[in-house]
Amino acid sequence: MIEKHNKGSPYSEKIWLKSYDDYVKPEIDYEVISLVDMMKKAVTEFPEQLFYEFQGLTATYKEMEEYINSFANFLLENGIKKGDRIAIHLPNSPQYLIALYGTFYAGCTSVGMNFLLKPNEIVYQLEDSGANVLLTLDSFYEENVRKALITGKTNVKVVVITNIADMFPKFKQILAKALKIVPKGKIEPIEGIDFFEFKKILKNYPNDKSPDINIEPKKDIAFLQYTGGTTGPPKGAILTHENEIINLQQVVYWLEVDLKKGLEKVISAFPLFHLAGMFFNLLAVYTANTQLIIANPRDTKHICKLIQKWKPTMMVNVPTLYLMLLNEPKLKELDLSNIKVYGSGAAPFPSESIKKFENTVGTHKLLEVYGMTEASPIVTMNPYIGTRKIGTVGIPVSNTDLKIVDVIDRNKEVPLGEPGEIVIKGPQIFKGYWNKPKETENALKEGWFYSGDIGMMDNDGYIRIVDRTKDMINVSGYKVFSVEVDDKMNKHHAIELCSSVGISDPDRPGSELVKLYVLLKEGYKASEEIKEDILKFAQDNLAKYKVPKIIEILEEMPLTSVGKVDKKILREK
Repeated sequence: MIEKHNKGSPYSEKIWLKSYDDYVKPEIDYEVISLVDMMKKAVTEFPEQLFYEFQGLTATYKEMEEYINSFANFLLENGIKKGDRIAIHLPNSPQYLIALYGTFYAGCTSVGMNFLLKPNEIVYQLEDSGANVLLTLDSFYEENVRKALITGKTNVKVVVITNIADMFPKFKQILAKALKIVPKGKIEPIEGIDFFEFKKILKNYPNDKSPDINIEPKKDIAFLQYTGGTTGPPKGAILTHENEIINLQQVVYWLEVDLKKGLEKVISAFPLFHLAGMFFNLLAVYTANTQLIIANPRDTKHICKLIQKWKPTMMVNVPTLYLMLLNEPKLKELDLSNIKVYGSGAAPFPSESIKKFENTVGTHKLLEVYGMTEASPIVTMNPYIGTRKIGTVGIPVSNTDLKIVDVIDRNKEVPLGEPGEIVIKGPQIFKGYWNKPKETENALKEGWFYSGDIGMMDNDGYIRIVDRTKDMINVSGYKVFSVEVDDKMNKHHAIELCSSVGISDPDRPGSELVKLYVLLKEGYKASEEIKEDILKFAQDNLAKYKVPKIIEILEEMPLTSVGKVDKKILREK
C-alpha cells in the first residue's frame, strides 16, 4: 500500500499556502468544458481579434474557425471517426494550429510529432499511436516521412501535404519558391495511402458549419503527447480535454491580475509539438488573445523585430533561448516595458543568468515554473505578485497536492530541505501511458504521479529542482546532482553555459566520473590554462566527490529542438 501524506507532515499541511498571493485560494471551482467549446467561446466573444501573426500573415478568430471547419469536415468526409489519432508533423505555423483545432472539432486526438525525428523514430510513434492521418511538410516527406511510411508498419491511410508558404497569397508563394526562400520537397505517392494538399482542403471543404460532434471532456482524449520519461522508448501520455482545460484555469487564475481577455499579445519560441508550446497556444485561445508564431527559435533578430512591432505583453521560453536572446545586440535597443512577465520552464535557469537577464528586462519580470507532459503541464509557479525565489520553480498551484519521497523507498516522505522524488496529485494529472500498462502502474499509484524528478522543498513551500533521476550521477555510492554542479559552475567568469554528465569509471565498475562540458563566453579561448582555472573553481566550490574529473570545452553546446541542453548527445560523446 502507498502511504498517504504522513499525518501532520509539512506536505499534508500544505505549508506552501502561506506563500500564496493574497488573491489566490487553495482550491478553485473550475469549469469543465472541451477545447472545442473554449475555441468557440473565443470566436463568439472576440470574432475580429487577431488569432495569430506569422511572418506578416494574420487571421482573426472568425477567419481561423472557417479554416478549422474545413479541416474538420475534410477529416470526417474521408472516413475519419471520433477518437482517431491525427499526427501533426510540422514546425510552428498557421497550418499546425488549423490542423490542431480541426482535429478537436472532428472529435479526434492530436499526436504532436517532433519534426526532427528520424524515419525509425517516426515509424515507432505512428505505429504506437495508431494514427491514421499524418500532416507533414513536402520537404519533410521527401527527407524522412516517406522512408517511414513505405515500411508498411504504420496505420496511416491519409497523408496531408503542405508547404510552409501555403497560407500566403499566391504571388508570395511563387516568389518564395522561385527564390528558394522556403524548402520544397518532391511527393512520391505510396500505394494504399491517399494524399491531399492542405491548401486544397481549405478551398474545397465547407467552412461555414462546424461538425456536430459530442465531446465528453472527462473521457475524450485531446492529446496523445509523447515524452521520453526516465527509461525506455517514448511513451504517449493520455491527456483529456478536462486535464487541459483545468490546468488552463489554474494558470489563468494565478496570473489573473495581469492576464486580460482579448487585450494581450503573447509570444513564445517553444515548438508546438512540445506540450509547453502547445499549452501556451491553448492559454492564448482560452483568453482570446493574439499569439505571435515563431518558426525558428534561434532567429533572435526576427524575435526582436516582432517585439518592436507588436509589443507583446507576455513571453515564454526555455532558459537557453532567453540567454541567446540576451546575447542579441538588438534586444538592448528595444522598449521592453510592455512585457509584463517572462515565463521560464522545461529546464533550470542558472541563478547567475537570472540576475543578468533581469538586469536587462527588469526586476521581478522572470517567472519560473515547473511542469511536465504528464501534468498538462503546469504543477508549480513562483507567485505572480509575491516573493519569487531565484533558483526555485515556485509553489504548487491551486487544487494541487505535492510531496517529496525517498528515491529508493517511495513510501517514505523526506524532511524539508532534503532531496527526493517529486510526487504530484491534482486534476491536471494524466490518465496513463498509451498501450503501456506496466509503465502506467509504476508512475500512477492511488492518484499520485511519481514524476522521476528529484527536488526539495524549503520551509516556505518553494520547490528547487535538483535533477532527473536519470541524470543523477553515482560517484562511488555518493549521489551527485548534475543540476547543482551546473548551477555552481555557471558562476565561473569564463563560462557561458555548461552541463555535467556521468561517465563510467574504468577503475571502479558500477561507479561514475563527473564530466563537465563547457561553452565559453565570447572573448575566451580554449586552453589548458582556462581548464585549470575552471577546475580550481570547481575544487573551491564543490565537495571533492562532485568535482569534475574531465572538462571538455565545446565550440557549440548541443540543444534539443525545445532549446534544452541535450544531455543524451553529451553522454554519447
